[in-house]
Amino acid sequence: MQGVGFSSLPFQVRLAAILLLGLAGFVIWDQLHWWRLRDDYSFGFLVPLFVAYVLHDRWPAIRGFFGQRWGPLRAGPTAPLRIVAGAVSYGLFAGGGGLLFLGALYRAAEGAAPAASMPIALGFGLFVMATVYLLSDRNVHGERTPVDARARLALMFLFPAMIWLLSAPTFGVLETWISTYLLDKVAIFVYHSFEFSGFPIVREGSVLILPSGEVGVEDACSGIRSMTACLFAGSFLGAIFLDRLWKKASLVCAAMLLAFLTNLLRSLFLTVWAYRYGPEAIDGAIHDATGYGIVFLTVLGLFLLLPVFNFRLEVDDEDLAAS
Repeated sequence: MQGVGFSSLPFQVRLAAILLLGLAGFVIWDQLHWWRLRDDYSFGFLVPLFVAYVLHDRWPAIRGFFGQRWGPLRAGPTAPLRIVAGAVSYGLFAGGGGLLFLGALYRAAEGAAPAASMPIALGFGLFVMATVYLLSDRNVHGERTPVDARARLALMFLFPAMIWLLSAPTFGVLETWISTYLLDKVAIFVYHSFEFSGFPIVREGSVLILPSGEVGVEDACSGIRSMTACLFAGSFLGAIFLDRLWKKASLVCAAMLLAFLTNLLRSLFLTVWAYRYGPEAIDGAIHDATGYGIVFLTVLGLFLLLPVFNFRLEVDDEDLAAS
């Protein structure tokens, strides 16, 4: 496989790269509002840097794709697949472009709002993935490229294209539903933990009544804020250190599960602290410190899982011959 430089890429690919870079700048400009305004989205300042790192890390593979000699492609079963894949890509291209346009229109009319940022982020992601597939039809030698190779190239851009969905706030209704669901689970867990341990406690919805006063579970957080940051960390680690899509998806799911479990422990700790020192004791520094602790423990857990996902069972050639 022979790599090519950026200047050697087909003209339409270079033009599309400049266009997509400009659109990425627009997405960053739109989301800067939330990164500055909300502490739970301040990790967004890292997103452009991590995206640039992933693209830099994958640049040799991207160059190699366009420099690869494919030769004449055989007709047959691949022809219908190419037609279906092309139709899907054109649909994603049109859908992503439409979402981008509607989000930008809403942004211009109403200013910064989740109803604008989410369509912009989703539209950008779909537009990037579709553009990469559609413009990789031929290499620098003019040869047509296989469908599966084009799909693998598009998947190389999955993290740079879709990670912006995590750094933009979700719709208010969806965020409220998720937060309410998590609050209920946290309150139930803390209540039964105290009840099992023999400490008197009363639960009224998401409010826990202690001998020293009342503690709202929202004071200990539902975990949705830390979960977003942990999902970002899991997505980045999967993109860099894992080589299979199912492994990357599994690590993201593990990040979600670890964030939920560590938040349960955090909420239990804060309630114990409030039980002993009073509800006002969990405000301020201890509340924030435990929040950062969740992210740290989750990222540490993800790092420990990486060798498990990358484990390969190596069998000696002599053992294979003997069997």
